Amino acid sequence: MTETQPRTGKRAQRQKAIADAVMAAGALRIEELAERFSISLMTVHRDLDDLEERGILRKSRGVATALASTLVESSIMYREGLARAEKESIARTALDYVEPGQSIFIDDSTTVHHLIPLLVEKAPLTVITNSLTAMNMLTGLRGITVIGLGGSYHNWCTSFMGRMTTDAITKLRSDIAFISAPSLIGSTIYYQALETVDTKRAMIDSAAVRVLMLDHTKFGRRALHELASVREFDVVIVDAATDPDEVERLRSEDVGVVVAAAESTDE
Repeated sequence: MTETQPRTGKRAQRQKAIADAVMAAGALRIEELAERFSISLMTVHRDLDDLEERGILRKSRGVATALASTLVESSIMYREGLARAEKESIARTALDYVEPGQSIFIDDSTTVHHLIPLLVEKAPLTVITNSLTAMNMLTGLRGITVIGLGGSYHNWCTSFMGRMTTDAITKLRSDIAFISAPSLIGSTIYYQALETVDTKRAMIDSAAVRVLMLDHTKFGRRALHELASVREFDVVIVDAATDPDEVERLRSEDVGVVVAAAESTDE
């Protein structure tokens, strides 16, 4: 046991270092990882298999990657580090649409997660979510009642999805739903996973007001499965770095676009 513990700890440290390196670069060749960490290709593959099983990274054609593709969304750990200031400004603007006493859907996106710490300002609230990350963040917040949606658990997004999840959503009616997306092409929202589409479609259909929270990096990015037109949302909140031409294009199509003010960097 005394021999196993150091080995286990060393492997965990190495896997964290590999994950950090891949996330920093977005993608690295497996041979490069072996050279960088002075380990065999077999060891790299074993480490990447563990990381892939935990939903942190994935292997694709000799490359370890944290980046999204049209079929696979990037892991929540990777997405949490992207466009943080922009997501915070969007969340602050989204809070204006919340009123005390409401019930609200929150999806499993990292953009919407930035709204969670702000919700105490509008308590009491009932928050309904399929995101385990969101459930943990909401735990202990005064005045917040949490309804957790169960179903099949998915590591890569730390959320529950599937028929059990959508069936539970269809039995509820909320005042407002906050949703984000990895891809907006033209006026259509897309996702990599069909299960994600089913879950968010159910939230949209079960909410009286729908708010889409979308940072500028999502415009033009590709994904496979169509969810909805942005016209189905009552408001689309974007950050200040969004191309003004994109904002005007959406407004010309009668989409209610709100541009969040940039977060101040003054101390």
